[in-house]
Amino acid sequence: MSVYEIKTIKERVEGNSYVGRGIVCGKSENGKKGVVAYFIMGRSANSRNRVFTMKDGILFTEPFDASKVEDPSLIIYAAMRKYENNLIATNGDQTDTIYEFLKEGKSFEAALDTRCFEPDEPNFTPRISSMITFSDNDFSYKMSILKSIDEIGSDCARYTFSYPSKAGLGHFIHTYVCDGNPIPTFRGEPERVFIPDDIDEFTNALWNSLDNDNKISLYVCYTDLETKSEEYRIINKNN
Repeated sequence: MSVYEIKTIKERVEGNSYVGRGIVCGKSENGKKGVVAYFIMGRSANSRNRVFTMKDGILFTEPFDASKVEDPSLIIYAAMRKYENNLIATNGDQTDTIYEFLKEGKSFEAALDTRCFEPDEPNFTPRISSMITFSDNDFSYKMSILKSIDEIGSDCARYTFSYPSKAGLGHFIHTYVCDGNPIPTFRGEPERVFIPDDIDEFTNALWNSLDNDNKISLYVCYTDLETKSEEYRIINKNN
């Protein structure tokens, strides 16, 4: 099997009960769209009590039933927001950290140097982040994972991956390998996935491949590289 093999999102996800939270970035097959997707899964009642909402161009995770929220600190945040020609998507409040650093003329990497994995021992859930930077009817993108360097959470290892955009190619990073106790965290490079031209084809393939018991919400956005117009889909299991 070639290390350059590109699999469909269904092949990457289906049959895995718990990949956690995940981000996909890439370019549509026809080369005309920049694509980002973000999904969340959950095992606890607190994690499952969430929906995605879009407010003033910012994607938020919010409680579905506010009366049942136990601890909002790691589950309620801005998951996607824009600064100038940059589209940021993350699995936590580091979205805002990246946004504030960009406003100060600093970098994606500098922002994440100030952050660490989540303090949810014994899992030490990684923080995963992405940023698409649009320029001249094209784009490049970065993906990051911050994860514990050992099983006791003694320090943070930081990995950043930078990609040019290539038609039909996306990269997929997620918090966990699979379910477990503690849950094994993602390892290696972001996985190569195929990005189709049709937003509904991709959205449905991803949503339908996620474990039905544990999936919560999905956001997919296709940006036209020429006009910069956006088309997006949001699916919430809690309607």
